[in-house]
Amino acid sequence: MNIIVCIKQVPSTEAAPRPSPRPPFIDTTGLSWVINPFDEYAIEEALRIKERQGKGEVTIITLGPESAREALMGALALGADRALHIIGETHLGVDSYATAYLLCQAIKGRLFAGSGPVTFDLILCGKEAVDDQNGAVGTQLAELLDIPHAAVITRLSVDATGKVVVHRQIEGGTEVLECPLPALFTCQKGLNEPRYPSLPGIMKAKKKPYEVVPATRLAPQEVWGPGARVSVKEVSLLPTRKVGRKLQGGAAEMVEDLVKFIREEVRII
Repeated sequence: MNIIVCIKQVPSTEAAPRPSPRPPFIDTTGLSWVINPFDEYAIEEALRIKERQGKGEVTIITLGPESAREALMGALALGADRALHIIGETHLGVDSYATAYLLCQAIKGRLFAGSGPVTFDLILCGKEAVDDQNGAVGTQLAELLDIPHAAVITRLSVDATGKVVVHRQIEGGTEVLECPLPALFTCQKGLNEPRYPSLPGIMKAKKKPYEVVPATRLAPQEVWGPGARVSVKEVSLLPTRKVGRKLQGGAAEMVEDLVKFIREEVRII
């Protein structure tokens, strides 16, 4: 089975980014960058499927600046077979639709000219990127490719006939879906436990196929860049919360204090 995993490089969640008035609207000074945590579940699941079947190929694709190479190399070190890096400054007018469109053009076979089109049976993505929490790219990509999809899965199984069964957590229970391949799924925490790269894996990653293509080869500026349908205008921190006030005393006394607080400070009665 040939599996494509779409990933994104994001700031580490351990960092405390500060807003900036200029794109990418956060001060990247001192930030460490990692593979999007939800994408790690997608990578792990792809590798497990390949290992169970004993055949197939896992291709990792990302859209991002040159620095995103580190994320792709990390995925190759985990065991993926090849990587495709679409070079583009994602903060310069690349919304979720533009991202999905660029990924779609790459997957449809516009790239890897020397080795043929990117054939696939399954596409896996993280449920969302932790930096923007958009959660739309996977679904939009599936629609552009005209393949079935399901979001936020916590279990995936593939039988010998190519039928896929996935589980999704819903309010009050679990939804079980069945669909044929090819298909796309976005992955949620709980699907698996991502592995760590080994030293041999890190060394092998340096010799694996790694292809780079500029985003301008895949889509006109009407789709991304100045023509993007959504653009970020400003990023700001949440306002500082006031220190809470704790009421003390008996029930009658606390009710009296609460009414007084609402009347004098909140001023709604």
